[in-house]
Amino acid sequence: MRVHRHILFAILVTAGCAKAPPAVVVTSPPVDPVKQLQNDLVAATKMPGVQRATWGIAVQSLARNERLFELNAQTLMVPASVAKLVSVATAADAAGWDYRFTTTLRTSGPIEGGALHGDLLVVGSGDPAIGGRGGDDLSAWIDALKTAGIHRIDGRIVGVDDSYEEPRPGFAWSWDDLGYSTGAIFGALNLAENRLTVTVNPGARAGAATSLVFNADAQDLPITNRSVTGEAGSTTLVWPEMRPGETTLTIAGSVPSGGMPATLTVSAGNPTAWFARVLRRRLITSGIEVAGPAVDADDVSINSPDAAAILYTYRSHPLSEIAQPLLKESINLYGEAVQRLNASGALPHTNDQALDGIKQRLTSWGIPADAFQLVDGSGLSRRDVIAPEALLQVLVRMFDPSGTSAWMTAL
Repeated sequence: MRVHRHILFAILVTAGCAKAPPAVVVTSPPVDPVKQLQNDLVAATKMPGVQRATWGIAVQSLARNERLFELNAQTLMVPASVAKLVSVATAADAAGWDYRFTTTLRTSGPIEGGALHGDLLVVGSGDPAIGGRGGDDLSAWIDALKTAGIHRIDGRIVGVDDSYEEPRPGFAWSWDDLGYSTGAIFGALNLAENRLTVTVNPGARAGAATSLVFNADAQDLPITNRSVTGEAGSTTLVWPEMRPGETTLTIAGSVPSGGMPATLTVSAGNPTAWFARVLRRRLITSGIEVAGPAVDADDVSINSPDAAAILYTYRSHPLSEIAQPLLKESINLYGEAVQRLNASGALPHTNDQALDGIKQRLTSWGIPADAFQLVDGSGLSRRDVIAPEALLQVLVRMFDPSGTSAWMTAL
């Protein structure tokens, strides 16, 4: 025991000396990076909280042209927002990265004495980004009217969405997504991502009605308030509802008496009517009088929009730029819009036409038709399925080693 104490003591003293002996370098055997990657991926699938999930993984080395790892690579799985990669890749192949959406302002009557004696028509082609991320606001539109000498519109603001089928939720979208901005409906006309904010303020006491405050653009939007004031200290629980086939938003739930207001980001419902309403309000705010209401062309009688004179044409940013917020911020509405670029044939274009175009492109890229089933452009539907192997083939096709392509920049 005495010897052991001396050895231990000597070690401790040596460790405390200013000068230490040369370090002994222990050389570990080289680690195979591929084996390490495989081990890391297997470990990731067994982490607490995800070990009961079903994983689908396919990893390919382009430099080595070698499959490094795969797990359930041939199994159809719900991709969720990963489906947006397919929407963008196929749209770029169909329309090109330089593609721009066009939206026109048209007049149905003469301009005399500072007044448009007729309707102002806004005709869309599916641009998702006007007033949203990656897009421009309406200031240039208003300037165009003033430049044309228009200070009063005797008619209506009419939204025309004939280039696409009537706006409706995607196939098998969950009904409780529809009221939220994530479930905003795509149409030929879209503005500010078809979303708005609603603040729910509690009343003075439990059981009292709440009050709703909207952002300025939503003042004319039909909204039903069924929310109430709850007991002090109760949990805030409010939500938006918009049932399929309806265009009226309902706010339901409760906020506690004396509690903080609750703010929701919600869907604007019918995108065509929403666009027309907001444009009308912006025109009035800018000093242009508008005598008539804002309407969806489908709800009124108008002459053919093609017969109306074009006053102003707005061209969107190119697809290469719209793809960046689409993928980086996973905007469902943009995914739906870009997916529609795969459609071809007679107008109005439909979602089914776009899906047919996607199927043709993917199979022409060597992806088996039974390796995917996509029903929308955003991945919001639980009916979307794709095999990891198929998604890998899309990524391989789109890869650019320079890292500077529109695709690589958008990721």
